[in-house]
Amino acid sequence: MKTNRTLLFISSLLLSAGLLKAEIKETTVEYKSGDVACEGLHVVDTARSGKLPSVLIIHQWTGLSDNEKMRARMLAELGYNVFAADIYGKGIRPQPPAAGQEAGKYKTNRKLYRERMLSALEVLSKDPQTDVSKIAAIGYCFGGTGVIELARSGALIKGVVSFHGGLDSPTPADGKNIKGKVLVLHGADDPFVPAKDIAAFEQEMKDAKVDYKLVSYPGAVHSFTQKAAGNDNSKGAAYNEAADKASWEEMKAFFARIFKTEG
Repeated sequence: MKTNRTLLFISSLLLSAGLLKAEIKETTVEYKSGDVACEGLHVVDTARSGKLPSVLIIHQWTGLSDNEKMRARMLAELGYNVFAADIYGKGIRPQPPAAGQEAGKYKTNRKLYRERMLSALEVLSKDPQTDVSKIAAIGYCFGGTGVIELARSGALIKGVVSFHGGLDSPTPADGKNIKGKVLVLHGADDPFVPAKDIAAFEQEMKDAKVDYKLVSYPGAVHSFTQKAAGNDNSKGAAYNEAADKASWEEMKAFFARIFKTEG
């Protein structure tokens, strides 16, 4: 442990001095979830050595897309070892309205959804640069629903961050399985997340004594982090630059808290 910390410290000094050049490396990773072939993306800054705090990304309803790949690069630039999961399976990248049907398979079958996420988490956990004591998961929309479900599965991770995800609570008793902290970043005007779901989610967290935080962004609707959603709030899904930037900073502060060096 002391050796790894020393290597990380030296790397940080060299980066600060400009003696090491950061290079973000992206590697396509094929893996299996049961009998299903999946294709995720591993992203890391090659200038960083040793074990790193690591982040699993769960995609939105169209499958692993450029949006998650961009976020993976942003996280790698911050020093995280990142794996963007593939929930649907290799080559399955549906567009609306088919995307809704594909996402529905997992929203209505949380056991299957958990299995797909746990398979991806295993890939990240086995990566040689992953510090298994410092893993978190983030997700967008469909994936925002997913990371909360991942936490409910009892996964041994430090925390999860849901960006404009669904907040329904189909099996409230599963809240007691949550091992880490939960951060929910929500559009205050999101028409796809009813008040009853928010209330049920918060009650589940309170009953299970989970360390959670829900942040609502005024004027933001669904998909507020995704530029491709456009800027028309009347459609229920739209990009909101202020909420996008604020939620990213909230996530960074959350990671700083859950990954803090102990001792």
